[in-house]
Order: sequence, then C-alpha cells, then structure tokens
Amino acid sequence: MAHTDIRTMRRVLRREIAGTIGLITDEHDFRAMRRYRTFTFDDHAVYLKQVEGGLLRTRALQGSHTTVALFDPEEYAEYCTHKGLDPDHPSSRTRFTARLAVTGPTLPYEGQPLADLLASLVDEGIRQATWEYATTLLARLGACTACGEDIGRAAFTRASDLLARILDTAPPGDRHLVCSVTGPPETLIAALHTTQDGDSLAFDETEALEFTTVLALGLATESPGGLVLRTSAPDRPDRVYGWRLREHGLRPLTAGEVFDAYCTDVDTGDLISPESDVDYCAPPDLGDDPPPHGHQH
Repeated sequence: MAHTDIRTMRRVLRREIAGTIGLITDEHDFRAMRRYRTFTFDDHAVYLKQVEGGLLRTRALQGSHTTVALFDPEEYAEYCTHKGLDPDHPSSRTRFTARLAVTGPTLPYEGQPLADLLASLVDEGIRQATWEYATTLLARLGACTACGEDIGRAAFTRASDLLARILDTAPPGDRHLVCSVTGPPETLIAALHTTQDGDSLAFDETEALEFTTVLALGLATESPGGLVLRTSAPDRPDRVYGWRLREHGLRPLTAGEVFDAYCTDVDTGDLISPESDVDYCAPPDLGDDPPPHGHQH
C-alpha cells in the first residue's frame, strides 16, 4: 500500500475518534495544577486561548467531535492517590480525563465561544453536584419507623406525582419551573424547562430527574422551600404562580405573595418594578390531598 494511502487512512481514522478534553475553568483551579512540573502552562488566559484556538477549533475543522469535561484538581489528586498514579505525569491526566467522559459533567463543543461553553459547563457541574447531594440525603433518610417504607423512595414518588399534576394543570405554552429547598448547609435549586409542540410536551429527562429529586428532598425533610412556574405562549401575557413546601405537600401562594416574591430585591428588600405583560396569579387546583399527619413520609 502506498504511503499516501496510509496517510489518508490515518487522517480519516483521526476524524472518526471522538475526544474528551478536561478543561480547567477558573484561576484558582489553574493555580492548583501549576504545582505539577509537567503542566507547562503558566497563564490561565493563554491556556484558554490555546484550548479554544489550537485545539477545539482545529479539531472541529478536521471534522472531529470533541466533548469538554470539567477538570477538578482536587478530584484529580484523589483519583491518582486511589489508583496509585503519579499525578505529575501526562498519562495520569489522560486517564482521569477519560474517566470524566463517563462520570463527570460534559458538553459537546459545537463552535460556540469558549466563554459560553465555560459558563454552561460550570452550570452543568452545579446541576450534577446538586442532584448527587440531594440523592445522597434522600438515601440516608432510611425507612419509616411506623410502616417500614423507604422514606426517600416514597417522597420521590410523591414529588413525581406532584410534578405531573403541575404540568397537567398548567396553561398551554412553554413552562419554566424552579424549585428551591432551604437547609443546611445551603439552599438547593433545580430548574426544569418544558416546551410545547401541539399537544406534546418536550423536556430534558435528566433535568426532570434532578428537579424531582430536589422537590422530593424538600417534601421528605419538611424543609422550607418553594416552587414557582412561569408559562409563556405567543400573543398572551406570561403567567407566574407558585407554592410553598408545607407538610409533605404544596401550599398555594396568593397572587399578592407571588407578586411580592418577584418584585422584591432579595438582597436589599427594595421593591422592583413588575415586568410588563406578566400576570402574577394564584395557581390552579392540583386536586392533591396530602398524606394524613403522622404518616407523612
């Protein structure tokens, strides 16, 4: 076979390989990586510019698909200790990055500006961490001492039912839901976007799972929290309404409470002008009967 044919074949094969790049997103993490002699970059801005121009764009021009993962130096050090690897060796970073492709938050590079990709990647990391944390807390609740039922599983089933009722009773249009649960050590927030196409409703199943898990945690632990829904449809005002988490269920907010929540600055308490073309209203009846007191897991 001629050398030209071999080179052509190699080029074709390189295009077929999907690669994962572990990206160090912030200055603090970048400084942590500089302690390794084989990590040769000394400026975060230059590093990001090289990743975007010299790697991502080049691979895209060659027709290669690239996935970008969030590279955490602390996780990397723990991984190397666990596996008995030298962290100051490029092959160790390669192995860790390959693992990130399976376990960590990742996003495909599709030609978007690196700043946008970084922001989305960080958001994805927060989403995944929130879901993992809420899942762990739910699992730790154990079984109900009265009936032996798994409290976390029962709360997840109830949260799934409530979410289905909320979507079924919502006005037509695209929906944006936000659930927040307050508790030590921090407030957990999950969002769910749904879009309407005719009679069908489309949403990201991972988002729905994360949203349901956070809601379930709030229900199971009776933590302070709330759920707000905003619907948008052509040629009509947006509608905003919501509920408080109360006694393993949802208590409707009045139109005034929704207005106050949206039109008050969280930090200062000052009033904010309401948006135009937005109706702040009471939610529809979910037809929901909370479990009787004393058996509320």
